[in-house]
Amino acid sequence: MSDESYLEIAKARRNWKTEHLDRYLRSGGAEGHIVDVSDIGGHKFNTTLLLRYVGRKSGRTIITPLNYGDIGGEVVVVASKGGADHHPAWYLNIKESRELAFQIATQAFRAVWREPRGEERSRVWDFMVSVFPPYRNYQASTTREIPLVMMMPIEPIEVFKAIP
Repeated sequence: MSDESYLEIAKARRNWKTEHLDRYLRSGGAEGHIVDVSDIGGHKFNTTLLLRYVGRKSGRTIITPLNYGDIGGEVVVVASKGGADHHPAWYLNIKESRELAFQIATQAFRAVWREPRGEERSRVWDFMVSVFPPYRNYQASTTREIPLVMMMPIEPIEVFKAIP
C-alpha cells in the first residue's frame, strides 16, 4: 500500500471516529451506541461505549469510543489498536489509575478495572472475538499479547458531555 493510500485511509478513519464520538456525546448516548462495522469484518449491530480517563502526560480528560462486551456484570474492552505492535494510548493512560468512567448508551458509571489472567483471559478473549471477529486477525498480526480490560461499575454518574 502506498503512503498516500495509507494516509487517506487513516484520515477517513479519524474523521469517522470524530463524527461518531460527537454524535454519541451530543445525543447523550441516544445515538452512537450501535454502529455498523460489517465493512471491516465486524457485525452490522456492533455495540460501542465511551471510555473517560485522564491523560498520564497531559492531565486532560479524554473520551474514547470502543467496542465492548458484557460478561457476568463486567464490561470488557480490548486494547487492540488494530493489531499494532504497541498498546493504544488509552490503555497506557488507564494503567496509571485503577479508576475510570464509561458510558453505555444513555447510562454512565464510575468504575474500577482489572485484567483477566490465565483460563479466564482465554475465555474472555474468545467471547470478545465473537463480539468483534477482526480481533483474531489483530492478535495474529502482532507479537504483543493484546490486553483485555474488565470494568466493574461502582456507581451511576451523569452522562458525558463534550470536552471543550
